[in-house]
Amino acid sequence: MKEKIDAMNVFYEEEGSFKVASIMSESPAALQVESVSGKRSKIKASNVLMQFESSLAGFMDAALTEAENLEIDFLWECCGEPEFAFEDLAKEYFGKKPTPFENAAVAIKLHSAPMYFYRKGKGRYKAAPAETLKLALAAVERKKLQAEQMAVWVTQLNNKQLPDGFAAKADALIYNPDKNSLEWKAIDEAAQSSGRLPLTVMADCGLIQNAHDYHLGAFLREMFPDKDGKSGIDFPPFESPKLDLNLALSTVECFSIDDATTTEIDDAFSLETLSNGNTRVGIHIAAPGLGVPIDSSLDAIVLSRLSTVYMPGNKITMLPESIVKPFSLDAGETKPALSLYLEVTADFEIVAYETKLEQIKIADNLRHDALEPFFNEHTLEADSGHPYWAKLKLLFSLAEKLEVARGKADPNRAPQIDYNFYVNDGIVQIIARERGSPMDKLVAELMIYANSHWGGLLKEAGFAGIYRAQAGGKVFMTTSAEPHQGLGVAQYAWSTSPLRRAVDLINQRQLIAMLNTEPAPYKVADGKLNVIMRNFDQTYSAYSEFQTRMERYWCLQYLIQEQLTEINATVWRENLVRIDGMFYITKVPSLPELKVGTKVQLEIKHIDTLLMELNCKFKTVIETSTPKVIEPEVIEMTEESTENQ
Repeated sequence: MKEKIDAMNVFYEEEGSFKVASIMSESPAALQVESVSGKRSKIKASNVLMQFESSLAGFMDAALTEAENLEIDFLWECCGEPEFAFEDLAKEYFGKKPTPFENAAVAIKLHSAPMYFYRKGKGRYKAAPAETLKLALAAVERKKLQAEQMAVWVTQLNNKQLPDGFAAKADALIYNPDKNSLEWKAIDEAAQSSGRLPLTVMADCGLIQNAHDYHLGAFLREMFPDKDGKSGIDFPPFESPKLDLNLALSTVECFSIDDATTTEIDDAFSLETLSNGNTRVGIHIAAPGLGVPIDSSLDAIVLSRLSTVYMPGNKITMLPESIVKPFSLDAGETKPALSLYLEVTADFEIVAYETKLEQIKIADNLRHDALEPFFNEHTLEADSGHPYWAKLKLLFSLAEKLEVARGKADPNRAPQIDYNFYVNDGIVQIIARERGSPMDKLVAELMIYANSHWGGLLKEAGFAGIYRAQAGGKVFMTTSAEPHQGLGVAQYAWSTSPLRRAVDLINQRQLIAMLNTEPAPYKVADGKLNVIMRNFDQTYSAYSEFQTRMERYWCLQYLIQEQLTEINATVWRENLVRIDGMFYITKVPSLPELKVGTKVQLEIKHIDTLLMELNCKFKTVIETSTPKVIEPEVIEMTEESTENQ
């Protein structure tokens, strides 16, 4: 279609851009127009900035070219302070009546420079104040320099180089990044451009130097935040308590059984033959309830930490060493203790019991690694030569009777395996130990009995306590003495680890007050116990999850340390396997459909201790028989038998 030169045309704005078209028809509110390409459309009359008669062909190209040649600073100087129409500024700028395309060029230039010119209506503008314009231009220049700096940083990060200044901000960038900071934007852009995760970018350039420290640091910042510039795990100075105890000294000599790494020794045992031929068995628990005053600054720390945190090769204690030391049942010392004495007959029936607050002498601290060769399932029939064998054998026989009384004895139960981690200078050993060994059962059963018995005493005395209970398969905490179905006891109040758990310390305080015929320090009605219980439950779960995470880390580190390229595993379910020699379950996408319990060999393709990833490829089936050994279950027994790890 040939364009009519004398047709009336419009220069208009639509969706933030400028266009030209020929008018086909017109009304006060709208126009029907046709573009150079022949496309017809309807536009609002309010969007029209200018009508003109010159040709449409090449109009916009000429206007855009002219707009590029306009000097924005000169335009800004020409316009003055009042509002103005773009046609008026065009006339001032060109010094004559402007052509339509010159008018359009000025409109385009004004529209493209919002820092210089503020829009005040259709085709009308106002120049930005000089100071405001100066600041805006400085901001643009600053953004330009930042973009240039970011480009340099991104290149360095993608070349696995640490940019200058990043190390000083390492802690914030790793754990609490300001997503608007230039450094974080560079890390994020490097991650996106290289197909990596930000954590990997930071590790590759050396900002994260150690995966173990990263995982530990994340936990500490969440659970032990810094205060006043000091590490959240550091204790303020506490003097050892000066105990003026008017407590009788027991005549029995006590011994403890703990892992080699245990430093908070809070339980011990004793045996004494009575004149009637029965045996008096003593269960002795450290008594920090005598030296940690309620509502003191030390008590505030206990109620903040709530438990000792365990991890392979390290731990964060609930109490400072200056408080632990006076109460820990260390060999060769005399310490205050809450003691439960059981009178046991020759056939291991308990015919009497007594709870006392007293001082005890600790003769020995027996350690698992040294004791187990002399006291295990193979040495029960004859004296192994260990000086404590006879005492341990008697306690084990009592433990078996207690297990039967709880209704939990099962001679056909498949053995379960626990894994202990020993870390020395970054080298890890993972030692498998069969749970339910004579040594473990001895300790676990006597602790279960003490916790149940003392929980019952609190109930009978009308004293409040914090209990563990289980109903319908669900384990929960409560201030009511409810049954624990999993353990088969009428009530279960943690009381045997007061150096390591706040709940045990709280219950011990209640027991001490009960023995001394004093008012209970805690009452259910005042709500304190409920607050402590809820806080403990949440915190203890977080600590347990962290311990599991660090154990998984050391499992991966062990595979790297031993330079293993192939491993054996057992099919757990579907495409999940459990690696032999450790309790580590991982997904193997290439695993074919196999029966649970099938032994397989895997090829290790990739290990990442930072992202906690183990990538394995199925290689072959080793054997298809279902293994007899089962792995740890989530049951209350673990809380007594493995709490020293």
